[in-house]
Amino acid sequence: MNGTDRREFLKGTVWMGLAAVAAGCTHERTFGFSGAPMQGFAMKPIKKVRVACIGVGKRGMSALRRISLVPGTEVVAIADLFQDRVDRERKWLKDHGKKVPTLTFADPEGYKRICESDEVDVVYNVTPWYMHAPVCKYAMEHGKVALTDVPGCLTLDECWQLVETSERTQIPCMMLENCCYGDEEMMMLNMVKSGILGEIVHGEAAYIHDQRNLQYSSDRYHSLQGDKDAFAAGRVGWTLAYYSKYSGNQYPTHGLGPVAKYMDINRGDNFDFLVSLESKQAGYRHYARELFTDFRRDLEVRQGDMNLSLIRTKLGRSILLELATSLPRPYSRLNLVSGTKGTAMGFPDFRVALERKTGDGKAHEFLDEAEMKELKGKYRHPIWKVAGDVAAKVGGHGGMDFIMDLRWSYCLQNGLPLDNDVYDLAAWSSMVELTRASVENRSRPVDCPDFTRGAWKTANGFTIDGIDLRKLPGDFSGAKRDEEVDKTARSEGLKS
Repeated sequence: MNGTDRREFLKGTVWMGLAAVAAGCTHERTFGFSGAPMQGFAMKPIKKVRVACIGVGKRGMSALRRISLVPGTEVVAIADLFQDRVDRERKWLKDHGKKVPTLTFADPEGYKRICESDEVDVVYNVTPWYMHAPVCKYAMEHGKVALTDVPGCLTLDECWQLVETSERTQIPCMMLENCCYGDEEMMMLNMVKSGILGEIVHGEAAYIHDQRNLQYSSDRYHSLQGDKDAFAAGRVGWTLAYYSKYSGNQYPTHGLGPVAKYMDINRGDNFDFLVSLESKQAGYRHYARELFTDFRRDLEVRQGDMNLSLIRTKLGRSILLELATSLPRPYSRLNLVSGTKGTAMGFPDFRVALERKTGDGKAHEFLDEAEMKELKGKYRHPIWKVAGDVAAKVGGHGGMDFIMDLRWSYCLQNGLPLDNDVYDLAAWSSMVELTRASVENRSRPVDCPDFTRGAWKTANGFTIDGIDLRKLPGDFSGAKRDEEVDKTARSEGLKS
């Protein structure tokens, strides 16, 4: 075997190994099923939802304060790595007339003792990425509803662990994808379901967010504990630790979640395969060398400046998925859905183009201001119609965070299925490893696992559900905008 042939053989061997991990995982897990499917699963109504907040950094702090304003919901436990954070939130609750939790911990194992407590119904997990799966798994194993920040997990193995644990324990596990609850995203879902856009064919999703200042800031996140590299110094964001080590789309769900709902992924359609291509890394390097003289100047980052992935679904639809965090670009999630009768595109600018009659040429231009006003009045989601004012009052990414928390609590209080289930968490989060596998193998196609094991073919699609405020105890009289919540949203580059 000559040198060229040997290189090609070894390259092919590496690819086949990764492809087996990415595509074969579905078949390997099919026979390991135990428990019952979780699609459409609903728990018995919980009269008062007792919530444990695990991780109260910036996003966790915002979550705790929002949750405390939802009628019928109470923060009963707090865990973090740092005592000052726990003390800060206990003080905030006291100052705002809320019951102050006594079940609090400031150590890496504190979340376990909280999960083991009979005083908790829901574990709200806002920890660093590497802790999302372990905390959720432990919570479900101890009978607690698991809610987690994005992405829900980082590897295919973790995806399957959460699916199998939820099925075995019959406990829901939901990813807290706030962008699924934006006013525009929910309006577009309503439009898709109404049929105004016709048969859906294509979607575009992204997380385009210049994070250079955030990633090199010492006060955005505490460093990864126990990490022996430069990040242990706490002078850069812990997410940069992942960007320094891995390629692929490591933050796929803000854009993908809403588009997956428009297409009823896991509920009538399913991801089939993808290809992913990534540019070189220059943005972080340029930024660091222009501004720093310490170790950050020569810190190597592996994540390319632009990751572009193309996903094809089982029904033949296409999705463009993008990630860009290291270039000077305005924030965007693209949020586009296109069908046989028209196209809607969202954040940052909501626009719609429609054919009134096939071939009339009307879709060559977007609707004018008056037409958009009429369309928004007709298709605004029922939840935003009844709770939009209080959501705007509370804040948090334009109110979407509060709508999300209000909705899951409402579902638990009234014995309804959560909007997104563990299969959605797994399918959307699986893009982290699947895109990396494709990027590292010259953008070869990678099969997407079917976490529903075929149930997507008969499952009911996503629905347009509302909230009956009369079914919530109390009112929103204590709801008001919190300065720290606003500050967090602004630092993340989103509307608030």
